[in-house]
Amino acid sequence: MTAPILVFGWGNPARGDDALGPLFVERIEALKLPDIDCLTDFQLQVEHALDLAGRQLVLFVDASLATEPPFTLNPVAPARNTHFSSHALSPEAVLQVYAELHDQEPPATFQLAIRGKTFELGSGLSAAARSNLDAACDWAWNWLNTGSCQPFATK
Repeated sequence: MTAPILVFGWGNPARGDDALGPLFVERIEALKLPDIDCLTDFQLQVEHALDLAGRQLVLFVDASLATEPPFTLNPVAPARNTHFSSHALSPEAVLQVYAELHDQEPPATFQLAIRGKTFELGSGLSAAARSNLDAACDWAWNWLNTGSCQPFATK
């Protein structure tokens, strides 16, 4: 059975703070919150549009150098990528694929961008990124567990 909420983090754990998305999802999954599915990958791809089917809410999570610390949350709407590639899609492009595939609006979707600092191959998670991850997880626990993400989630 498909849970109404999907938390999807992406990034490369071998590239320092790029691991923030998958680490966030690991922590959320460990909470065993009801009605939530968790998924990770190295990058977003066309096929991930299939993972949105049957959802009411999607939370995409990634590391970012462009966001203010500790994190930002923004709504995401369908849009085509400006470049041609079947790999490394944006969340907007995944939603566009979903809309075209299903001929309907995608579920309510947000992107949580967690501020990272170091992305070098082989580096570990920076202290700043770990602190930002802690703040993002604390916020998300409240948002997901208390139902404050209503009216999108079923309760």
